[in-house]
Amino acid sequence: MNPIKKELDSRYDEIKSEIKAIFTANSHITGWDIPELDEEEADKMLLEYMQKALDEIKQEVLNKD
Repeated sequence: MNPIKKELDSRYDEIKSEIKAIFTANSHITGWDIPELDEEEADKMLLEYMQKALDEIKQEVLNKD
């Protein structure tokens, strides 16, 4: 098995937990900033923004050359 894959597989739960913590923190901040918040709509939008950010980071990493 590829040593990088093995290492990342062993830390997957940690990585997922950190991403969830970022989501949760931003969800709470949005709730504090918007008094009459539709939480479901806000969470869906937050996920879209997080995915957009991940996609941009992915492109930056892939285009390092």
